[in-house]
Amino acid sequence: MSKSEQHSFSSVLSINPYKETYYKGISSFISEETSPEYSKEQLVIAYLNTKEFINAQIEISRNIPEEDLHDALSNKVYDELALDQAVEYKIQYIETFDSLDEENRHFHAFIVDPLDVTNTFTNVIEQIKYIDVIIPVPLLIKSLYAKEIIDNSGVHCYIYFQENDAFLTIYSEKEFVYTKSIKYSFLDIHERFCELYGERIDYDEFIKFFTQENLKESDSEYKTYIIKLYKELFANINDILTYTKRAFEIDKIDHIYIGSQIQTVTQLHEMIEAEINIPSSQFSFDYGFENGDTYVDQLHALMHLYSNLSNEDRYKCNFTAYKRPPKFIQRDSGRLITVVAASIALAFAYPITYWVLTYAQILQKDLLEQKYKELHNTKITRETTIKNRLAEKDKSLQLLTKEQKEYDDKKNTLVKIHKVKVDYPMKAKLLALFTNEMSKFSVKATKTAYAEEDSKQTLSINLASKNDRQITQLVEHLTKVYEGKYVFALEEILLDDTAKMYLSELKVKLP
Repeated sequence: MSKSEQHSFSSVLSINPYKETYYKGISSFISEETSPEYSKEQLVIAYLNTKEFINAQIEISRNIPEEDLHDALSNKVYDELALDQAVEYKIQYIETFDSLDEENRHFHAFIVDPLDVTNTFTNVIEQIKYIDVIIPVPLLIKSLYAKEIIDNSGVHCYIYFQENDAFLTIYSEKEFVYTKSIKYSFLDIHERFCELYGERIDYDEFIKFFTQENLKESDSEYKTYIIKLYKELFANINDILTYTKRAFEIDKIDHIYIGSQIQTVTQLHEMIEAEINIPSSQFSFDYGFENGDTYVDQLHALMHLYSNLSNEDRYKCNFTAYKRPPKFIQRDSGRLITVVAASIALAFAYPITYWVLTYAQILQKDLLEQKYKELHNTKITRETTIKNRLAEKDKSLQLLTKEQKEYDDKKNTLVKIHKVKVDYPMKAKLLALFTNEMSKFSVKATKTAYAEEDSKQTLSINLASKNDRQITQLVEHLTKVYEGKYVFALEEILLDDTAKMYLSELKVKLP
């Protein structure tokens, strides 16, 4: 779309296809559109979430002619990323200029499955009919530099949370460098919070707390778990930044901009700055639009800003499959009608031939579209079934783990109870038995002790007697009487001069 075509539209309609929200911009005022309709005077722009596409860096020889560049890049993308040759992916690319490499050109390639685009925009296209631009979401940030809303250079990190996705994007010297989808969408955050909290809470209740409670002032029971969740999130972001600096030879991240699709009271930029020690600000900018007091999703604002860029300032990376037809005279159908009108004067047979061919092509197209819809519905149904089965499997594994832990706890408790009921009375009976035997030889027990090591039980009895012969006689008697049942050991007999008593320690090894 040329610059002149760009400014011929009287309004701009931005689309979030994942929540099916629309904002219409006329002049410098934007507002939410609840019932969007097709208008040929309206420029329509939408975006693809980061998890909807693959992003890769590709090098290509400078010797390849410009007319062969797209084919060469496509072939290299399929080879390096091992893509399925049976799928005709849509591939767009933007060039990065590396003055140090004189042999190769460098590109950021964006790869999208056409079926994903169709699935994402099915409901939207029924109302809008045409979409002029569908752009990967991280490239919208280019407009902040082109319009000099951010005019300082350096390396900037942008983090944005949405209901079904969250992304991190790096720009260096006002040019795109890297993007990654992070598993911290609002839906993912809600699931993780429920895991930490140990109880499932309603999603709407969680979002209400997330948007209306200030963590600095809140005394809610949720506060501790939310802070723990944020620490996990910031640790993950820090790991990504560490990888990015190493992979792209970046010395440091100069600034972080962090925000979300919905307005929050908690200042996320203050938390992340304190956590990873990088200057941070809100992902919220003065775009020059008037919208009253209503909070506008930053991505909608960026789309309106991006639509006002000239071709020179844009990243030419458009994945739309819903282009509006060219002017009537430039369309195939328009040319056909023109030819038919001219041919009527010459011969009546020519228009009939063209009409029949056109009708046959339309009929073939309708049949293929019907077949495609059936196959695509089958694919969606099977993917949903697989997802549900995996979710059921995870729940079953969690339940099994919980039941196993409860079983082990009960088993350990029963073992302890058994030891108390069985071992203690046994020890008391043994002690009574040996004491009775000692009294026969006038030997006294001054102290007893019990020890268990490597499943071997030992009963120690300190003996005292006025005659050492009485102790040796006792040991001989016990060894003879209880031979094969207990093992008796007596290392030495000592004389206590003060008490005039012979002392010794008898060790009894129990079976």
